[in-house]
Amino acid sequence: MKEGVQEERKLGFFEKYLTLWVIGCIVLGILLGKLFPQAAVTLDKISIYQVSIPIAICLFFMMYPIMVKIDFSEVIKAGKTPKPVLLTLIVNWGIKPFTMLAIATLFLGVIFKGWLPGVEILKDGSQVELFRSYISGCILLGIAPCTAMVLVWGHLAKGNDGHTLVMVAINSLAMLFLYAPLGSWLLGVNLMPIPWQTIVLSVLIYVGLPLLLGYFSRKLIIAKKGMKWFEDEFVHFLTPISITALLFTLVLLFSFKGELIISQPQTIFLIAIPLFIQTCLIFGITYFAARKLKLPYRDAAPSALIGASNHFEVAIATSTILFGLSSGASLATVVGVLIEVPVMLMLVRVCLKTKALFS
Repeated sequence: MKEGVQEERKLGFFEKYLTLWVIGCIVLGILLGKLFPQAAVTLDKISIYQVSIPIAICLFFMMYPIMVKIDFSEVIKAGKTPKPVLLTLIVNWGIKPFTMLAIATLFLGVIFKGWLPGVEILKDGSQVELFRSYISGCILLGIAPCTAMVLVWGHLAKGNDGHTLVMVAINSLAMLFLYAPLGSWLLGVNLMPIPWQTIVLSVLIYVGLPLLLGYFSRKLIIAKKGMKWFEDEFVHFLTPISITALLFTLVLLFSFKGELIISQPQTIFLIAIPLFIQTCLIFGITYFAARKLKLPYRDAAPSALIGASNHFEVAIATSTILFGLSSGASLATVVGVLIEVPVMLMLVRVCLKTKALFS
């Protein structure tokens, strides 16, 4: 490979058809919910302190393959080029959560409110209007910057892979400290207050534990087998495991939500609209700011794509432990999965078409 020329990377089989897999899970989950209505309920009752053991296992296998790919030693080198790092952090934690709250509230709480009737019973027995549960799912997506698929989006856009990896590591660390207080505050603004200790527990289980095990197992495996075997064999083996665990979780979720989808199919479409607008808005803000900061295209593209995409695995995990697998919030986070691939591929094409703006 010639110097300065990146190796072409394409979406893997699972990633390329992720939207189709999610649709398949919707159909399968609805069928299972109809044929075996108590199956998912029984599985979800296998829990410790309201943490479902089957779901916790699935979510661990969703998160660990992501965390084990991260080389945290690269974070130290980020100080040499602070502008793209600061831009990404400011957008992800200072802008994106609040625009998500505003856009979701405008559309789901005002414009579409009449089409989203019903109430939801929370774990403490209180009732809340269903549209607020959907907004909560959007909030959990908005405060979870992507650390997985963005590695693919950045590479497809011919961006700086090193910058992308650094931001994945930094965002993973930032989530440990910012996700719980920010999430608790914004959910409270949405009139769905959740004890911050509950969110801390979910972050420790679904981010902290995989992050810790990923860090140490990465070091051990590379020391024993070498970097080439780690990247060519181990990581390649783990990727389908991560997505399979995600899809199994979605089947369980939709076995609960089948009745809603059959009776109100427009719900998914209505939730998708503010998520789509938010994704495009954050991409535009970051891309424009990168140009104003005179960043090179190879840093601007992944910065914008990192801001636009969401860490839906963490959002699904958190909504599950906070509100339950059958909640409207969990459904909203799944809609985020549903639109992720087509929307991000669209934005990758936007980057490639506008590359000359940064020359």
